[in-house]
Amino acid sequence: MTDDPAVLLTRDDVDPAVALLTLNRPVRYNALTVELKTALLAAVQELAKTTDVRALVVTGSGKAFCVGQDLGEHAAALEADPDSAFDTVTEHYNPIVLGLSALPFPVVAAVNGPCVGAGLGFALACDLRVAAAGLKFSTAFVGIGLTADSGLSAGLAHAVGVSRATELLMLNETFTAEDAASWGLVRAVVPGEEVVPAALELARRLAAGPTLAYAEVKRAVRRGAVSDLPTVLAEEAAAQARLAATEDHRAAVDDFLHKRRPEFRGR
Repeated sequence: MTDDPAVLLTRDDVDPAVALLTLNRPVRYNALTVELKTALLAAVQELAKTTDVRALVVTGSGKAFCVGQDLGEHAAALEADPDSAFDTVTEHYNPIVLGLSALPFPVVAAVNGPCVGAGLGFALACDLRVAAAGLKFSTAFVGIGLTADSGLSAGLAHAVGVSRATELLMLNETFTAEDAASWGLVRAVVPGEEVVPAALELARRLAAGPTLAYAEVKRAVRRGAVSDLPTVLAEEAAAQARLAATEDHRAAVDDFLHKRRPEFRGR
């Protein structure tokens, strides 16, 4: 055990409206122990209550982003009580994924190293991803006789299509950051030492944008993946009506008409 916090939640030195959430168990490649999952969920819940964050970067310390469930701890849970060994899915994984996806501002995953299993599910719960060149992704679940959790089945199908998602989940073959970029799963591939700086730069750009509109985009995209067209159209219309009443929208229209660069304030 270490006395270091399992999760670090800090602010960007350049723009304090950008937060940085770091999984902080590098010796274990940020494997998901109960300690780390509990701390991560608490940090996401804290962010949901924060009023001065306009963008978030999520990353891992050390050489990995997150290699998924700590299997040593999982084996001990199975030995102790098989009936409750998977309670962590509903107690930790599901609320973490739902919490990340529901944050009312853009979330960028800075995937700095191996990203496996539930770690991949967490990365896909973010809105955009920047990845280190050459890093390996893996779904991993069928390798230990399981199906996906942490929203991975839906997240992959949404990101790369049903056919490729099925292939990745069933065959359990690793794929690289470059593969992920070619499929549209990650926005950019950069040298490892540039992953967090590149993600922060992207987050700063987003933080300066219309965060209320971004929040509606997040909801629309995620609902649109599972809704019929009439529902999508109705929800888009309702979102536009909400945004039409915002100060950001009215000011941006006036700025456009007067050839000024808009400044968004989240109001």
